[in-house]
Amino acid sequence: MNTFRRAAAEFIGTCVLVVVGCGTAMTVGCSGTGYLLTALAFGLGLLTMAYSIGNISGCHINPALSFAMLILGKMSYKDFFAYILAQNLGALAGSGILSLIFKMGNLTDRTGVYGANGLGALEGDIAAGLIVELVLTFIFVTAVLGISDREDRTDLSGLISALSLSGVHILGIGLTGTSVNPARSLGPALMSLFVNGNTRPLANLWIFIVAPLAGASLAALVYNWLRGRTGLAED
Repeated sequence: MNTFRRAAAEFIGTCVLVVVGCGTAMTVGCSGTGYLLTALAFGLGLLTMAYSIGNISGCHINPALSFAMLILGKMSYKDFFAYILAQNLGALAGSGILSLIFKMGNLTDRTGVYGANGLGALEGDIAAGLIVELVLTFIFVTAVLGISDREDRTDLSGLISALSLSGVHILGIGLTGTSVNPARSLGPALMSLFVNGNTRPLANLWIFIVAPLAGASLAALVYNWLRGRTGLAED
């Protein structure tokens, strides 16, 4: 299957993830039961796409995961850059769809920022935000690498990945809103700027790009070492 079709699948998958996950956060808010509902929504969004496009693109729908796969030699540079572009455009499209729905329905965005990530709960502590996102991404990416690397992969692989994503969201929503996915952070931040003129999510965006990529890199290196491999591209 050619790169364009795989990238198209990533575009669709990331768009759906943002619509389902961020859309739920915008609808129910991120307090009380909203924590669990939003965490569940992100997991279900991934679950749906895993069984829809998993056999086409691998269903990364996350630049951090694609970066880990690149480090491990599991994808080419050509595919990597195509995936990254598609994922970011998909996230922006998903945020655009949410903006249209909420405007047409005269709905209130209970996050106020299209579900964008932030450091409000951490009182703006950048170091704490970086650590939270690095650790959560490390956990999530390590789980996905372990699942995808198994020779006896089962039909439950998508479910396990989805539960892992919901798990890190349950912990992280009250801290940073949980990114672990640069594209998922970029789309809402840009839409918040374009529609509301709110620059706050964009000011913190670098944290939700750098930390997930660092966490994914660490996950790839540690997983490779735990597997006892001598080369990153070794099968």
